[in-house]
Amino acid sequence: MNSQKTSWNRRHFLQGSLLGAGAAISSTGETAVAADPGAKEPEVVQSFDVLVVGGGTAGTVAAIQAGRLGAKTLIVERGSQLGGTMTTGGVAFPGLFDAWGKQVIAGIGWELVKESVEMDEGEFPNFAKVPQRHWHNQIYTNQFLYAILAEEKCAAAGVEIAYYEFPQAVERTEQGWQIDCVGFGTRRRVTCRQIIDCTGGAEVVGMLGFPRLREAERQPGSFLYMLGESHEPGRNQIHRLYVHGADSTNSRTATQANLAGRKSILEQVRQKKQRLMHLQPETGFRESYRIEGETVVTVEDYVSGRFFDDAISYAFYPVDLHTRDGVKPEPLKPGVVPTIPLRALIPKGSRDLMVAGRCLGSDRLANSGLRVQAACMGMGQAAGVAAALAAKQGKTPLEIPLADIRDLLREHGQIVPERA
Repeated sequence: MNSQKTSWNRRHFLQGSLLGAGAAISSTGETAVAADPGAKEPEVVQSFDVLVVGGGTAGTVAAIQAGRLGAKTLIVERGSQLGGTMTTGGVAFPGLFDAWGKQVIAGIGWELVKESVEMDEGEFPNFAKVPQRHWHNQIYTNQFLYAILAEEKCAAAGVEIAYYEFPQAVERTEQGWQIDCVGFGTRRRVTCRQIIDCTGGAEVVGMLGFPRLREAERQPGSFLYMLGESHEPGRNQIHRLYVHGADSTNSRTATQANLAGRKSILEQVRQKKQRLMHLQPETGFRESYRIEGETVVTVEDYVSGRFFDDAISYAFYPVDLHTRDGVKPEPLKPGVVPTIPLRALIPKGSRDLMVAGRCLGSDRLANSGLRVQAACMGMGQAAGVAAALAAKQGKTPLEIPLADIRDLLREHGQIVPERA
């Protein structure tokens, strides 16, 4: 009898205090319960034009671009901030925006980097000067400013952000896609016309059963930290420690990478007897799954600077494969500037689905140069344009005239490849 009374009182309390989808605190100090955690139906049901999964280097730019074109856009990020490698990973030293004495990548990614540096009163390299080493023209950026500027630009573009969530199920519908996302205390059902998978490992593509590529051995990850001296964001690089065997395939392997990295850093602290002044929250991963795209960029395409007929952005970085013995970058020959084709962002045989970032269709060696931040920003912006136009016109991205995509990219500040 008492248990029944207690159960009734709890239900009565829940029903009486429910004020809507968002919990609130009233002027009298009473709290509202947002939802019964045992509910089977999603607490949030929403419809969008474009869903971006993954708020990293490419995903942030893709979402802002789609939003600026008027597409109703949601970005779902399983972490706590935007920026990915730039912020959570701590590699706030992006490159490369220039090649052979001129800027080759601009647009929204450059806008974010530029504003971060200017607000922080930092310095820019001279792009008119060809550096002796490629990293001389990478840009010290304040990772903390970058993250909050990215949120500001999302808000200005009307982009909604959902942190701490990730898709659990994706299925095709007559209208487009239905995606069920889960976070702690939240189940969100999203319907949308277009998906851009910016997860780094093409995880939505894998959930849908499209083929992905991956080697048995992956490049080591890096855990970033600072010993003995203060880290000055936007002024210096952080110390880096290789995490061999780092694998971002799933939560279990990512957990192991983080545990291994932190254990090694603790050993460094004890051995060197220096203070630990800075520690990034997680391992930075270089390599995971790549899609089998409608086009797969090969290392021969990359090092020759092949101009693809559907090129939508440049890329520029040495072939940069890290191993247990370190890395020996293989610079591109003078004058060579690779291009990224739109079809490398389309999983083979798919519709209304794109990727952007390091998971684009490419072989392993080409990917080692294509995976860097400026290139990911460029392809993210192109994916944002293509998805927004496809959603608006009721088409799939490859049905959108390439000239329309390129015109809008130029209008929004991107440098579009042109045949020599």
